[in-house]
Amino acid sequence: MRYEKGRKDASRGRIMEVAAERFRGDGIAASGLATIMSDAGLTNGAFYPHFQSKAQLVRESVAAAMELQAQQLAEALASGVEMAIGTYLSAEHRDNPGKGCASAALLPELARQPPETREAYTDHLLALVRQLAQALPQAKDPEGVALAVFATLLGTLQMARAVGGTELSDRILSVGKHAAKTLIEQR
Repeated sequence: MRYEKGRKDASRGRIMEVAAERFRGDGIAASGLATIMSDAGLTNGAFYPHFQSKAQLVRESVAAAMELQAQQLAEALASGVEMAIGTYLSAEHRDNPGKGCASAALLPELARQPPETREAYTDHLLALVRQLAQALPQAKDPEGVALAVFATLLGTLQMARAVGGTELSDRILSVGKHAAKTLIEQR
């Protein structure tokens, strides 16, 4: 049976989209291929024409999620660095890890991935850091400040998620915003 042109690319894109959301929401180890394929509306056998392994799917879907994050960061930075910080450390972002930052959701698991995956992650992380650094031209070391801000944002979001949507969680988001803004102001 012949399929229409572009169907394979569409299926691959759907698998990556579902996988990225599953990985961020449930974790890499907890996300089985059978569930990902079912969520994508495909059979298990349809996986291997697209990917050689789960490791390849992890690498490519995390890279795609981080590329989307770069687009979102650009949009937020267009309204200013403070707006970008506020968007990142929002209750909405905290409460929707499946749609949010791959770094905040997956750092411990990414550290255990094969070298190729960690290298791809590193490349995308550095692209995000440089993107933020461009918005900090007055800083003596814009990349250093951007790294510190990202570390603050990631840790804040992880802590806020760990304690759930509680009053403490809201406070963590608030003090994290203040800390990130302070880092930028001190440049």
